[in-house]
Amino acid sequence: MSATTGGAPRVLGIVLNYNGRELTLATLASLQALDYPALELVVVDNGSTDGSDAAVAERFPRVRRLRTEANLGISGGLNLGFQAGLDEGFDFLMPMNNDIEVAPDLLTWLVEAAARAPRAGCVGPKCYYFSDRDLLWSAGGTLRFRESVTRERGMGERDRGQYDRDERVGYVNGALMLIRREAMLAAGLWDPVYHVSVEDADWCMRAKRAGWECWYAHRARLWHMVSPTTGGYTAGRTYRTGRSTAIFVRRYAGAAGWASYLLWSALALPAALARELPRRNAGAVLAKYRGMLDGLRAPLPPSPGATRSRDGGRK
Repeated sequence: MSATTGGAPRVLGIVLNYNGRELTLATLASLQALDYPALELVVVDNGSTDGSDAAVAERFPRVRRLRTEANLGISGGLNLGFQAGLDEGFDFLMPMNNDIEVAPDLLTWLVEAAARAPRAGCVGPKCYYFSDRDLLWSAGGTLRFRESVTRERGMGERDRGQYDRDERVGYVNGALMLIRREAMLAAGLWDPVYHVSVEDADWCMRAKRAGWECWYAHRARLWHMVSPTTGGYTAGRTYRTGRSTAIFVRRYAGAAGWASYLLWSALALPAALARELPRRNAGAVLAKYRGMLDGLRAPLPPSPGATRSRDGGRK
């Protein structure tokens, strides 16, 4: 039976933090202003060494905390929150980055969109750049088999209402998504094989294969700082993206997908090298190539399947 508070579905918001104390505190302040009546928050501290956990405890004593001694990666950290939410009977799980600001009515609109689309396994908001308040970062996205498997709709466009309708999309970005409990039980937890990058796309793919849909809710809004903790086009980031993309392709691509991935990689890497050489950043391109090779050679354990909760959810 669904547990509710005042008739509203219960939502567990899961903020993942790794050495981002000030970002996390700012995000929590924004989340505390949400007008939704049945939200609980938990911060998963992924082995931070900057005093984040103590700072959250002092500033937000009513926010729950889970802490790991080692960095488990994005999937590993979020899975601790997911499992807690499933075990405690929450109707929705809401993973999010720790570098966002949300509109006060964001969650109200996300839950309403999910109610109107009963096969919506996850729902995502309209996302803007934090530093340019009406410049779009994502209005839902698509999945593809290229050197980058995700594409954000509207990225870099001014918001003129061109994406002002709720609709099904290829995937929802993991900066923040509202996940229906039943979809998480059916598709399983997030896959720790990725560690960083593409884990959200992978879960959306598995949810769709389990019969669920990904939806975009245009009235729900957030502003994203776009990964200041991982930087821009850096060797560390490109390596992780290259590795995770290759793993995703191995998981899901058929013959046509493989052909597309190899073709676009052959075109994109030289183009990126030509772009980055004058910037003295060729190492980032080479790191992506190394990541792709490592992803193609890495052991590939079975993908997570349907899970269970302590209250009798399916396995």
